[in-house]
Amino acid sequence: MKRIFEIIISIFSLILFSPLLVLIMLSIIIFDSRPIFFRQIRVGIGGCDFILNKFRTMTSEYKSDNGAFDAGNKSRITRIGLFLRKTKLDELPQLWNVLIGDMSIVGPRPEVRKWVDAYPEPWAKILTVKPGITDPASIYYRNEEELLAQANDPEAYYRDHILPHKLDLYEEYVRTRSFFGDICLILKTIMSVFFQSGIHVIKIRQ
Repeated sequence: MKRIFEIIISIFSLILFSPLLVLIMLSIIIFDSRPIFFRQIRVGIGGCDFILNKFRTMTSEYKSDNGAFDAGNKSRITRIGLFLRKTKLDELPQLWNVLIGDMSIVGPRPEVRKWVDAYPEPWAKILTVKPGITDPASIYYRNEEELLAQANDPEAYYRDHILPHKLDLYEEYVRTRSFFGDICLILKTIMSVFFQSGIHVIKIRQ
């Protein structure tokens, strides 16, 4: 039932948001040039690699595209990218990942191989389900970029503090997941995005 629901929702959403998707693509080309998309290898269900899609929000750099740690580095975020990140619109291309079966709408966020190898035991349990676009950790750490930007060593802070807590939240989700629970998480995510986007608009006006 969940898979049928995800196929219907991803197709409907891609059609519904197609004008917005085209507008974002044109904006990136006009203001930031190509490439339009950021593609990166992530680890999916069963430990198998897949290519995750996002709208590009940072200046292109080969090392970043191949898994180098850039979280918290605001110097590379583009003008369009800042807006896309705040509103989470950069995640919309992952609806394609959902449609082709690489991801679910709700599920633990996929990581690069480096961070999966850093904590193999919890990931072995977590990767029994498909990764998702949103989950409890995504809602809890909606301001993750700000936290990392304030850290003296963002990579160490992520490895030693944020990621272990995320893994706990992922494992809890895997243990307690349900179709109704996923619907609730989708609604919470929408509310979180609208709240965060409203704050961003207020800051711009000020």
